Amino acid sequence: MSDRFKEIINWVEDLKVRNQSSASALLIMKDNKIVLENYNGFHCHSPISIPVTCNSKFNVASARKSYLGLAVAFAIYEGKIKSLDDYAIDYFDELDKGLLGKTTIRHLVTHSHGLNEADNGSIYREFEPGQGWAYRGINILMMTNLIKNLYNKNFPELLKERVFIPLGLKETSWETKEIERLVKVIDNPDKEASFKLGYSSDGSESNLHVTTREFAYWGNLHLNKGNINGKQIVPKEVIEIATQVQNYNNKNIDLPQNGLFWYVQDFPRIYSEIGDRVPRGSYQILGITGPTILVIPKYNVVVAKMYNKRYNYGGNNYLHYLREFSNLVADAFMG
Repeated sequence: MSDRFKEIINWVEDLKVRNQSSASALLIMKDNKIVLENYNGFHCHSPISIPVTCNSKFNVASARKSYLGLAVAFAIYEGKIKSLDDYAIDYFDELDKGLLGKTTIRHLVTHSHGLNEADNGSIYREFEPGQGWAYRGINILMMTNLIKNLYNKNFPELLKERVFIPLGLKETSWETKEIERLVKVIDNPDKEASFKLGYSSDGSESNLHVTTREFAYWGNLHLNKGNINGKQIVPKEVIEIATQVQNYNNKNIDLPQNGLFWYVQDFPRIYSEIGDRVPRGSYQILGITGPTILVIPKYNVVVAKMYNKRYNYGGNNYLHYLREFSNLVADAFMG
């Protein structure tokens, strides 16, 4: 079946070389089975670096937001957050109520909140809630803290109890110490790569590391709406909350659509990272170093892709590369 995916493999390897990543991995699941698994390169550019294998753990950068998104979906399903349309001021007593204004939880999880954080830590407003779309970090920190307050535990702990252990995930963890299996991240190809670790494993930092297989299994859990091998690990409604379009109706039809941090395909949009040939209802999450999960329910397909180079998608052309990849995947299963 690998001949069917030759063009996708070649694309992944070509981009790896052009972006000067030292590592790549690609795994495709169809009908809950792995139909392609391809690893290439080394943990960094050092001549003594070890090869990438199925045991290599990549830093998935902002793709970690899909994990936070599921925790938020649990909170909504269980009534700890009464509604996505609740005002944020009802949940964040420590923040300026005038600044938050009419910002809702829905705004926070769909990147339409309009808030940003200055270098000195102060929070300011870029645009009014719901009047634009901007990819910022402040909403992620806010929702991370909210889950901790609502459950009296951080969201990695919550997910470990409810999802990782029942699903058998043992290679998904927020890393604070160097171990050989971690793939280093290349910030600058002319400088030595480094481990991207955190001071804590509480989910507040970008230190989630995952093997390619477990990254794909995470996507497959969503594809199957929480049911794996006949066991309902996560309530179906929780998955649906996380992966269906949750944006308010925005007059600007060029802006992307989101579930709980996932990018969701409704119809092709100029600023969407999902290609125009990818079926409606598909969804995707990615990180700055190249990790990507693409879920295409229409074809019962999950794709996990890994790199280890920051700004991996060609600068200002990054949307082109993202759409091109997802279109190649869709083409492989079309018809």
